[in-house]
Amino acid sequence: MIDVYAFSTPNSVRVPIALEELGLEYNLKPVNLRKGEQKELAFRKLNPNGKVPLLVDPDGPSGRQFVLSESAAILIYLAEKSGRLLPYNGEERMRVFEQIFFHVTGIGPAFGQAGYFQKQAPEQIPLALERFKAESARVMTVLDGVLASRKYTAGNEYTIADIAHFGWLWRREFASIDLTNYPNVKRWFDLVAARPAVIRAIERVTALLPAPQPEPAVQL
Repeated sequence: MIDVYAFSTPNSVRVPIALEELGLEYNLKPVNLRKGEQKELAFRKLNPNGKVPLLVDPDGPSGRQFVLSESAAILIYLAEKSGRLLPYNGEERMRVFEQIFFHVTGIGPAFGQAGYFQKQAPEQIPLALERFKAESARVMTVLDGVLASRKYTAGNEYTIADIAHFGWLWRREFASIDLTNYPNVKRWFDLVAARPAVIRAIERVTALLPAPQPEPAVQL
């Protein structure tokens, strides 16, 4: 049984989506980032980088336990392990890698920084805010152009490239991205979001969020 250490984050959700799509059984182990559990010694022994998601496969490539971090690497590993969601060779395979790397070097960092400077930075830095808002809009325009001529992000077949992109598009509100400005991306997003495996994965990942605590009663 594969173990997945995760939280309700754009990067984490990719791994359960892939596992649900592939029909592989897995345990979802919560790592509460709000409480700093990713920094605890027990977790850092598994991943010295102290980040989620993290995959632990007891039946790794060499027949023994295999631990892997970085969501893009995990997607590639699962696709290779199962022989699905990644073309075996040729141009189609390279298009998948092209889109995955475009996401992890372009869209993901832009969205993360735009959200941080809008909502989490201890002080407003207008130059940084405008830079990453503009970069988020730019990379979204690029993706919208790609999807103008393709059903999915790497071609006409659903692949791990779509799963890689979906994570941050699912949490796009953090970067204040409105999909109505990108009609091709919206068409694609709605198509992916309707997949039963994606729905199941989102339900499981969302359940990792702690329940809101009731406010204390006010004594009158």
